[in-house]
Amino acid sequence: MLPRLLSLLLLASFFLSLSMAQTYGPKREFRGAWIATVKNIDWPSRAGLSTAAQQEEAIELLDELKAAGLNAVIFQVRPATDAFYASRFEPWSEWLMGEQGKGPQPFYDPLEFFIEESHKRGMEFHAWFNPYRAAVDYDSLKPLAPNHITRLRPQWFVQYGKNLYFDPGVPEGRDYVIQVISDVLRRYDLDGIHFDDYFYPYKISGQEFPDDASYAQFGYRYPNRDNWRRNNVDEFIRIMRDSLLTIKPSVKFGISPFGVWRNQSMDPTYGSNTRAGQTSYDDLYADILKWLREGWIDYVAPQIYWSIGYPPAAFDILVEWWRDHTYGKHLYIGQAPYKVANNADPNWDDPKQLPLQIRMIREAPEADGSIFFSAKWFKQNPLGFADSLRNNLYYFPALPPRYDWIDPQVPPRPSGIETDQDPQGIAMRWTPESRAEDLSFYAVYKGQGKNYPVATPQFLVAVLPANQPYFLDEDTRFLRKYHYVITALDKNYNESGVSEMRSQRSWKGLFGKKKKQAQ
Repeated sequence: MLPRLLSLLLLASFFLSLSMAQTYGPKREFRGAWIATVKNIDWPSRAGLSTAAQQEEAIELLDELKAAGLNAVIFQVRPATDAFYASRFEPWSEWLMGEQGKGPQPFYDPLEFFIEESHKRGMEFHAWFNPYRAAVDYDSLKPLAPNHITRLRPQWFVQYGKNLYFDPGVPEGRDYVIQVISDVLRRYDLDGIHFDDYFYPYKISGQEFPDDASYAQFGYRYPNRDNWRRNNVDEFIRIMRDSLLTIKPSVKFGISPFGVWRNQSMDPTYGSNTRAGQTSYDDLYADILKWLREGWIDYVAPQIYWSIGYPPAAFDILVEWWRDHTYGKHLYIGQAPYKVANNADPNWDDPKQLPLQIRMIREAPEADGSIFFSAKWFKQNPLGFADSLRNNLYYFPALPPRYDWIDPQVPPRPSGIETDQDPQGIAMRWTPESRAEDLSFYAVYKGQGKNYPVATPQFLVAVLPANQPYFLDEDTRFLRKYHYVITALDKNYNESGVSEMRSQRSWKGLFGKKKKQAQ
């Protein structure tokens, strides 16, 4: 009888833990959104807005993302050899004020503003660069700023289709791009450096990428031009990684490739069961698996912008394929809210499509979260997509995944915690750590009555920036007793042990009731 009872208890415990995981979600999960600035996709809504209007739109956008439960921002700071920040190398972007080289008026630094506002909301910030794209919709009449690098070093560039690109086969151009990105990392408080899928450009039918000159000069050791092109991108990623480690070892380096690395028809051993028209390896010359194996990147975020069961490239098949090829690094799945109720594939007319995708990601042990393209769709909320996050899947906050291969050392736990009454709830303060510059966030856990908090998802109520050693809990009720513990997270999101617990009874509502009675 006893063994049977023990088995039943273990089974009940398993289902309880499973139910809690489904209810509260994982404690750690990357929940990001791309904020695209090219052609004013997400921000600003149009070029030429005043500083006040730009900042107002930025705050509204970040508030929408935070309200939906997101914890990370991937902001496009360099869409096409231009800048959404004060750069000594490149001109202000045309999509900021409507004229390339013209800065915001009155002056402010958009990148600095987004970083500060993101961190204020407990969200990490990744700066998104387009390394090789130089000019979009280019023609000979397109006005480029006098200091635009295509005018200063035209020999580094080629035209392909409607755009100008760095020729990745020219080492001087590669070194220049690394210099530009390194300069941003030195001057701004970035949590991550992020590249998307634009390495060699997507192929245009009937047109060859015009790199004959660079291949003749630099590719003589490679009889196969495709292998030479892949090596050019490999070298760029490898040297970029070395530069980032030298400047700021705690920064995360991530790539968001096209969702299909190779089709099985091209590579029966490693390819995915897909029929993609172009692939990262064969057409964009991006050997993502090599970068993961070599440890040159910290996370990969494949753009799996297709529905579950989609015949040429099914979301479910690709999630499973990528989770088998992470090589110990983080996997964040790129998802497509822009397709919801807006695509020829009828699966996108089902409001359950994206929620089912998120649940599928959570079932994959090697998958660590999602990045959504793009930020504006959280406000548009097609088929209630953002509501499903806000009210269900992302209702409880989550910490970012840890990067313990960068530095596994755990920070010291917070101390000196005090709680006190506040007309709005319960106020907390604590002593900042002596090495607060090494921290990213504080996490606040809360329980009530005899339900004492521990560092698990159901008790997590707030993630605060490291420069904010205080918290006002407004979610309290009159005379109820609440308990709090706090942890600290470093730049790699290693979490400290819990602080000493502090308890406080709430008096919120007492004065409001008296005032109402007096009326």
